[in-house]
Amino acid sequence: MYTSWTALLSLGFLSIVLFPERGCLCLAQNGTRPATVNVGALVAYDTTIGRVAKKAIELAVEDVNKDGTVLNGTKLVLTMMDTNCTAFIGTSAALELMKTNNVAIVGPQSSVIAHIVSHVASELHVPILSFGATDPTLSSYQYPYFFRMAHDDTYGMMAIAAVIGFYGWKDVVIAYIDDDYGRNGIAALNDALEDVRARIVNKIAFPPGVDKSEIGSALVQLALMESRVFVVHMNPDTGLDLFDEAYYLGMLNSTYVWIATDWLSSILDSYGLDYETMNTLQGILAIRRHVPISDQEHAFTVRWNKLYKDRIIDFRLNAFGLYAYDAIWTIARSIDTFLSGGRNVSFASYPWISNSSGSKTELAKLKVFTGGPQLRNMLLQTNFTGLTGPVKFDKTGNLVGTTFQIINIIGTGFRKVSYWANESGLSVVPPDIRFGNSHNRQTAGQKMVEVVWPGQNKLIPRGWVFPNNGKHLLIAVPNKTGFGELVHTVEGNNNMMKGFVIDVFLAAVALLPYAFPYQFEPFGDGKTNPNYDQMVQQVASKKFDAAVGDILIVTNRSKIVDFTQPYVEAGLSVVTPLREVNRSGTWAFLQPFTIEMWCTTAAFFLVIGAVVWILEHKSNPEFRGRPKKQALTILWFSFSTMFFAHRENVMSNLGRAVLLIWLFVVLIINSSYTASLTSILTVQQLSPTVNGFASLIESNEPIGYQEGTYVKRYLMDEFNIDESRLVPFNSTESYAKALTKGPGKPGGVAAIIDSSPIIQLFLSTQCGFTTLGSEISKGGWGFAFQKDSQLAIDMSTAILTLSESGELQRIHDKWFSRNRCGTQATEVDSTRLQLKSFWGLFLISGVASFVALIIFFVRMFIQYSRSISDTVTRDGVSSSSSLTSRLKSFVDFIDKKEIYQGKEDSTSMTPRSQPSLTPRNQREAWLESEYTSNSQSISAGQNVM
Repeated sequence: MYTSWTALLSLGFLSIVLFPERGCLCLAQNGTRPATVNVGALVAYDTTIGRVAKKAIELAVEDVNKDGTVLNGTKLVLTMMDTNCTAFIGTSAALELMKTNNVAIVGPQSSVIAHIVSHVASELHVPILSFGATDPTLSSYQYPYFFRMAHDDTYGMMAIAAVIGFYGWKDVVIAYIDDDYGRNGIAALNDALEDVRARIVNKIAFPPGVDKSEIGSALVQLALMESRVFVVHMNPDTGLDLFDEAYYLGMLNSTYVWIATDWLSSILDSYGLDYETMNTLQGILAIRRHVPISDQEHAFTVRWNKLYKDRIIDFRLNAFGLYAYDAIWTIARSIDTFLSGGRNVSFASYPWISNSSGSKTELAKLKVFTGGPQLRNMLLQTNFTGLTGPVKFDKTGNLVGTTFQIINIIGTGFRKVSYWANESGLSVVPPDIRFGNSHNRQTAGQKMVEVVWPGQNKLIPRGWVFPNNGKHLLIAVPNKTGFGELVHTVEGNNNMMKGFVIDVFLAAVALLPYAFPYQFEPFGDGKTNPNYDQMVQQVASKKFDAAVGDILIVTNRSKIVDFTQPYVEAGLSVVTPLREVNRSGTWAFLQPFTIEMWCTTAAFFLVIGAVVWILEHKSNPEFRGRPKKQALTILWFSFSTMFFAHRENVMSNLGRAVLLIWLFVVLIINSSYTASLTSILTVQQLSPTVNGFASLIESNEPIGYQEGTYVKRYLMDEFNIDESRLVPFNSTESYAKALTKGPGKPGGVAAIIDSSPIIQLFLSTQCGFTTLGSEISKGGWGFAFQKDSQLAIDMSTAILTLSESGELQRIHDKWFSRNRCGTQATEVDSTRLQLKSFWGLFLISGVASFVALIIFFVRMFIQYSRSISDTVTRDGVSSSSSLTSRLKSFVDFIDKKEIYQGKEDSTSMTPRSQPSLTPRNQREAWLESEYTSNSQSISAGQNVM
């Protein structure tokens, strides 16, 4: 063991002596803490964030060195350098810090510098803890030694997107600084806006240090655009210049929405603004980094305010100063853990840098921190509570937990109108105390308090206006040759339109909360109907701003334009001529009932006859006799009930109940049959010339449609109808002529297919035609606007209001008159009676019959059981017969004529009851008794002789 240590120390000594440039500089031996540890800092001294961060870092180093529990006697030595807000100077300063044996670097606050320095830090294994670089692309996967003490702009942009989504704005204009900080922040905003179904419609990039006049020129162009929602993502100086120019151009009025990122809240926190500047910012929203209230934060703020009051510093504390303070403590705790593990703070020269001649360059003085990987792991395991709350990193080096405030600038300050957290979204209650008391629980569902918008306006801006370029909205209207009730051009004024469609459009426009200039433009030559697909296509290509007409909403059109809510249902219907049908033929008496009705009625006649026979067979002599006679009795009794002419008396109560219900059913059936047959024989019957839409498609007969509409393409694509079969028409009058001629004559068609409102219009003026069944497709008419048009949304709301108030129906009734053909049906209704109309009656009769049979058989079984019991008691014979013999005995018992009941002996039987006899039955009984007495007399005479 002693030999091994000696060999290692000798090897280390020789490497330092022989290779001084590649040797190791050891600041402490194993197990011994160094007296000092160097930490660097990169700060832009002459900036809002830099001034606060510089003082916060100095205070943090002072506090760490005073606290003996952190580094246990090791002193933290700080080397701070000014980046001067430029990438070149910032990079040079960072390289200088890399040459002076710093174990970690706090900063830089600039995202541009952070990108460059992070590459160097990854090679030299020096962790960087930035308190101000918020570029989302500074990811730990590319820069493993980069740690972020402030949350990146991804979360701030998500908070802004949440506000935009809350108010329902769709189009956003972005003004940003054209560097890594600005570009990558806007990319994050674009992703966040997609989640709330909004979009960036315009982006204005300004170079760093842009002149104020250039800002004004860009804003003039923005003022002419439609969107009025602006997001400003800049550095403080450029951002204030932009708002000053916007105020001068009148762009801070009640129609605008301005949202600033956290650069504005940092200025307000640290310096405040003079009255004149604050006057230009009235009504602006901004995001502000939220720091939870704690005893540590409060004590530090009091300490800072004392320095401010004592004029030691001339700026107040902001969130970035707290991040910088926590960064020093995070490094100190990680270094303490690093040293507590017995590790050395050592650096090795970076050997791979030389000039072209092979000699070492000045960059060769850069040192590699040999303990960098271990210190990085210690930073990833950081977990303590700092001034900004819990300090804990995820695997990408970003802080866990994110909260922003939404502030509204009012008067000389601002007020908090909402909080945003990644886990819970918008809320008026801070996430860290959201459910702390009952009041918070009551307001937890509220997302934002009332905002005072620019121009002291409390009404929520709609976020867009019509472009301020002096132009009217150009609205295409189909110039038809017919169908004037829908839309037509006023004679002598091509820009004035009238009709059902125009009235709906004007009524919807009147409900909008704003006025907008528009101009109707006829589409088509007026000689033939225009092609609607071409009209919609020209709206998509922005030749027209919108199209108003009987435009059917279909898939292909919806892909290129936005439609409003349908203002009328407009599926496709088929209209055909009517022909008179003669139904008074030989078999006309069979037409009132369908086949199912006839079969069911006949079956129930037989069933009811059989049920009554079963119920009466045992006790009623009229239902007894030979099998042939009984079958004829069932048939006769069944069908005679149709005319209430049955002669057999029903004696049992169950039979009477069944028969009573059945006679009621027969009464209803007879009455319905009579009424239907009378209608068939006396009323003129009309039928369509086409049996159905399927037969129309399968045939080769011509079909008419309205020229220019979607019907032609629909029939060809969906039903493979040859184009030669399709005949175009331009008016309802041409419809009538073609249908009257019929398919066998030139210009005639078998049917017309068009939208249901047009078919309704046609049938209201033309008699002798009918629609064929139901609509073959569903759809509706709507107004077409350019894609993502805000006006389409507002017009949809107005159309729904018209529908709910009944105004839409009144407009419809004004232009679509009632059918003047009187009571003549436009659709042929079948006069045949269906089984479903009488199913309830048959069900009642069937249930009653079933219940009666159950009761009858239960009674018979009880009587049979008593009879068997009496026989066994009297004769003492066992009844252990087989099931088959018992069943046969039970059937014989039911079939047995039951006149006497009780015990019988060898001499006498007691009559139970005598059934009431009809005169006919009495006569038969008398004849039977006479026959019996005569037979007995003859027998007696023979015996005497």
